[in-house]
Amino acid sequence: MRAFTTMIYRQAKRFFRARSRVMGMIINPLIWLIFFGLGWSKVFDTPMARTIFGGVDYLTFLAPGIFAMTIFNQSFVSGVSVIWDKQFGFLKEILVAPASRKEAIVGRLTGDSLLTTVQGLIILLLTFLLAENLKLSGVLPALVMGFLLAIAFSGFGTTLALKMESMEGFQMIMMVLMMPLTFLSGAIYPIEAMPGWMKALAYINPLTYAVDGARYYLVGSNVTRFSITTDWIVLGLLALVFLSFAMLEFEKATID
Repeated sequence: MRAFTTMIYRQAKRFFRARSRVMGMIINPLIWLIFFGLGWSKVFDTPMARTIFGGVDYLTFLAPGIFAMTIFNQSFVSGVSVIWDKQFGFLKEILVAPASRKEAIVGRLTGDSLLTTVQGLIILLLTFLLAENLKLSGVLPALVMGFLLAIAFSGFGTTLALKMESMEGFQMIMMVLMMPLTFLSGAIYPIEAMPGWMKALAYINPLTYAVDGARYYLVGSNVTRFSITTDWIVLGLLALVFLSFAMLEFEKATID
């Protein structure tokens, strides 16, 4: 377990040393909440408009989506640090160390996911100051669901990064994937309002089930699309699959 705990400690220490990253992870979601959420909440502040969002105001509808988006974005970005470690030699030290590679990569992904979940918690607590009808009792289960989301996309980002050499190339792929997945998740507007072909894509989008589950716990079942059991099963399976992919890819990784 030493490699596992060491990698968690290393990722935490690295994160808190990067002050710009800490500030960025707070500011970016707040921009969405304040300038997007507050603005559109005034537009949709009518009884008829509220029926579109399950009977709640738009900011309450948006808040769980921002929480899931924060975790999704930050966990996907963790793949950039893998390429960084490739270029500066730290990854080579891990690969030649007398420790289990699988244990090391699981520790790294766990550390990144725990930090990302803490970021989601900070944004969620700030959201309670703005949204009207969020349930405080739903914070803990929403965080557990957020952790599964973080494991899934940290694993996916790491698997992708281990196959690449260019940080710019990874960032380009990341941007191409992140925006469609975000808009197809139901975080910003209901899936019911999408055309048929978009709904089909939304149903195979992993982020959709994290947003849906977070809404169930933080707002209520009146704003959800799927059963909470479905949300848990999909996120749990995705976390297991992408974690396994990352372990297998790291096991056969080489540094030239």
